[in-house]
Parts: sequence; structure tokens; C-alpha cells
Amino acid sequence: MIHGLLQLLIFQSLGEVISAFLIPFIPGPVVGLVLLLAFLGLRGQVPQAMDQVGSTILQHLGLLFVPASVGVVMFWPLLREHVWAVSAALVLSVVATVFVTAWVLKRLADPRAEDQHAS
Repeated sequence: MIHGLLQLLIFQSLGEVISAFLIPFIPGPVVGLVLLLAFLGLRGQVPQAMDQVGSTILQHLGLLFVPASVGVVMFWPLLREHVWAVSAALVLSVVATVFVTAWVLKRLADPRAEDQHAS
């Protein structure tokens, strides 16, 4: 299990180094995940040690929600006071995310669409 955890940490560290020196506008963990994806794609399968670590982490994924829940409970009076602003921000961000995602997907699905609309 230590070997699998070490492999995952190596990919994250490589991502951090690449992000720091080559592409600083992309977070290191994201670069590390892309490197891990490329590694697994080239290999064709997930190594047993890495699979064991990933399965163990997934079993305890709910623990990551504890800090967010504590924050909601701790700031409940403030959230209740600003419920309309928080709700509006959530709705607008979801609508903007869906709109931008659909726009990017449309552009990627048909790269000539940009040329057709420009004419």
C-alpha cells in the first residue's frame, strides 16, 4: 500500500514541479492528474498497489465533507442573514457554468462552427 501511495505522490510532485516552472497558470495537482492519466493510458491497466490505495481513499471520501459541514453549521446565522445573496450567487454560478460548458463543447465538437458564424 505504501508503494501505491508513493506512486500517487510522485505524480502529484511532478505536477507541482511542472506547474511551478513551465505552466504556472495550471495548478500542480491538475498537471499531476493529467500525467497519471497518460501513464495509466499507456500502461493499459491500473497497478495493483495504486488500485488498493485508490479504493481505500474512496471508502473514506465522506470524511472530506466534514470540514464543509462544520463551516455551514458554524456560520449558519450569517448564511441565514444573507440567504438571498448566497442563493443568487449559487444559481448564477451554476447557470454560467452550464452555459460556458455547453459553448465550449459546441466549439470543440465542430471546430468549423467558428468559421461559419464569422462569415
